[in-house]
Amino acid sequence: MTDTPTLFRKVLIANRGEIAVRIIRACRELGLETVAVYSDVDRNAMHVRYATEAYNIGPAPARESYLSIEKILDVAKRSGADAIHPGYGFLAERPDFAQACIDEGIAFIGPPPSAIGAMGDKVLARETVERAGVPIVPGTELDLPDEDLAHAAGLIGYPLLIKATAGGGGKGMRRVDRPEDFRAALQAARREAKAAFGEDAVYLEKLIEGARHIEIQILADSHGNVIHLGERECSIQRRHQKLLEEAPSPIMDAELRERMGQVAVAAAKAVNYVNAGTIEFLVDKDRNFYFLEMNTRLQVEHPVTELVTNVDIVKEQIRIARGRKLSRTQDEIVLKGAAIECRINAEDPYNNFLPSTGRITAMTVPSGPGVRVDSGVTTGDMITPYYDPMIAKLICWGDTRGEALLRMRRALSEYRIMGVKTNIPFHQKLLDSTRFIAGLFDTSFVEERFDLTGEGELRPEIAAVLATLVAHEQRRKAAQVVGRNERDISNWKMIGRWQRMRQI
Repeated sequence: MTDTPTLFRKVLIANRGEIAVRIIRACRELGLETVAVYSDVDRNAMHVRYATEAYNIGPAPARESYLSIEKILDVAKRSGADAIHPGYGFLAERPDFAQACIDEGIAFIGPPPSAIGAMGDKVLARETVERAGVPIVPGTELDLPDEDLAHAAGLIGYPLLIKATAGGGGKGMRRVDRPEDFRAALQAARREAKAAFGEDAVYLEKLIEGARHIEIQILADSHGNVIHLGERECSIQRRHQKLLEEAPSPIMDAELRERMGQVAVAAAKAVNYVNAGTIEFLVDKDRNFYFLEMNTRLQVEHPVTELVTNVDIVKEQIRIARGRKLSRTQDEIVLKGAAIECRINAEDPYNNFLPSTGRITAMTVPSGPGVRVDSGVTTGDMITPYYDPMIAKLICWGDTRGEALLRMRRALSEYRIMGVKTNIPFHQKLLDSTRFIAGLFDTSFVEERFDLTGEGELRPEIAAVLATLVAHEQRRKAAQVVGRNERDISNWKMIGRWQRMRQI
């Protein structure tokens, strides 16, 4: 990372699936050649077909292909690639991979290894941002012996979370509600962390009940400029895995956005961050917010931010890696409209979301105004058990949240995927929920208060009316105008009454 522009012309994408396709498209628009890598089962994958050239890197298991630093660097040298984009997952947050690229004279399209290392260790990340004045969730600061952790748990109080210090995606994480369950949960978390990340170090964190999961997208260049692109609402989760994201958050106002944005920028500056990254927070019922972790990579859900800011985050990543300044200042970042993303996964929502594998025999992809589909598969492709089951990301934009909801309902009804089961029915049912429409949810909503098979389903026309009511109320509040003879009842109250009538 220097102030001197780096003029690379060929980019190797060290990834697969939809994110590899997304990066290839950005490179094409910038006039850059692309190199794809693929495992044996991905030989005919979309990212292989779209790239300028492609190289096989081994068998299907990720540890023998997409996680092999040696194989990927060998392809980079053979192909003449002078830059590598890691995407997300696999090697994206490995400081040793970033350093290996730099050592080979290959530009790494991502943050410096030091920043990845500092924020990749969650305990170290907490210590670092706390020194910078960023509020953190109460918890332990070190990987302590089991006895010390048990003692600390009593001081922190229940409920709490046991979390792996490395990795992410909910691996090595356990909720504990009672002291008598602590030791069993601790051992389970350590085993899962060891299997997923190669180490069993864990720490404790107070569980903030009724919290929202809000993240702030940041961009930082090598010239000292750091900006944020507003927030994403990521509270719709199952087992700590995100299912749906949106921007802006229904709970956000300008004052809270500014405070959280400033804190996110401070956290990035604390580790001399460069490139794209995300600061994740928990926001409690009283609108207090706490640092959760930093993702030192491109996020899965980055498209919702792109649609409301009109900033191409992948192109910005490449621009930054070439040593150039950010294309926008903070004052030039303006949020327009609302965007929602549904992760379309090959899994059975009626059978505990078990992965579904097989060949896609037919596919009809939605389109129309405000609809974007980021995918890495098409008709005839195989969904294998070796990788993440995500088929695509369906993203819809509208002038208001209500319009975005209506477009998403329409797009989901048009989406047809045959040959494998998908979670499309889950998303359709979610968008029928009055609590979701009204923005009345938290991180526990899906697991504790949402029933896919129950009787709480709304007729499409009623859900559409409610979405319109929400959009109307948002416009009314934004205008700060009270009409004459206005009834002493708001649309929010009407939604509340509807909820009570349906015993939600």
